[in-house]
Amino acid sequence: MSKKLLILGGTGFLGYYSTLEALKRGYKVGSISLDDVNLEGWYPKEVDVKHTDLFEISEDDLVEMMKGYDYMIYSVGPDDRETPVAPAYEYFHRRLVVECAKCFRAAERAGIKKSICFNSYFAYFDRRYPEMELAKKHPYIRCRVEQAKLLNEQKKKMEVVILEFPYIFGTMPERMPIWKDVFLDRYANGHKFIFFPKGSTTMTAVSHIAEAALGAVEYGKDGERYPVGDENKSFDFMLNTMTGAVLKKPRKIIHPGRWACTIGGKMVAKKEMKKGLEPGLNFKLVMKEIMSGNKCCIEPEVLDKVCAELHISRGGLKESIEETMHRCYPDGTFK
Repeated sequence: MSKKLLILGGTGFLGYYSTLEALKRGYKVGSISLDDVNLEGWYPKEVDVKHTDLFEISEDDLVEMMKGYDYMIYSVGPDDRETPVAPAYEYFHRRLVVECAKCFRAAERAGIKKSICFNSYFAYFDRRYPEMELAKKHPYIRCRVEQAKLLNEQKKKMEVVILEFPYIFGTMPERMPIWKDVFLDRYANGHKFIFFPKGSTTMTAVSHIAEAALGAVEYGKDGERYPVGDENKSFDFMLNTMTGAVLKKPRKIIHPGRWACTIGGKMVAKKEMKKGLEPGLNFKLVMKEIMSGNKCCIEPEVLDKVCAELHISRGGLKESIEETMHRCYPDGTFK
């Protein structure tokens, strides 16, 4: 008897790789996604794809679409790189908390036994460094914390597992990596030097995210929050790998002092404010308190434990970063 898995957002970046991994493991897979990309010629035909806007559909209608599945993976954004119209908290709260909770209630009503939610490693750091009060200072982090809390509070019989993801690299057909618009063009393309904090963060290749997702389905414990990642690497490693993939010589990186990073973050936020926008992360505080150090790193022993428990493999990070760059600048236009 086949195992039936429903992936919400199965045609998106993380959902697509989770779909491929599920098919490889013998699951019968369905997807509920936006109709925002042409699936012809590349998306697995054996996947039962239904189209709807998960943020608009009623809970009752969603229950009908979910019936017959054993497991669910919730791979729906937004992530911290989106900058919505102010106030940011309202935008993220609706999508990450209210609508996500609706989907999980519908899943339980439809008879799904276990559901996985893709969350952020910022929620892990909020637990790890309570003195920093990250959820209080950053609307996006607050919503990720609230998301995990509500999903576990509202469940009755369905198991819920939360996966907290770091920087993710890789590509998929038909979609441009979000790295290009929100990071590469902002900080590196067209600049002689890259001004960036001297810090580190946890990173992973997208294939390991798919392994984590299916590992959570098969081995994850009800109510657990698993911080997932492959390696802790410096931002210099990331930037040198990025620019080195498309340039003969990597771009020179300059590390401003913490005070200068704080001013830089404040200037970026001010620019967004003039457009009526508000980021989910307070740029000034992110630069000052998180990125100018090692507060973005999940401890190696924690990574080892999670990888062992969920059966996640390691490696391929550098190649995934290079692949991301080649997809962002296929004609070598990075300057």
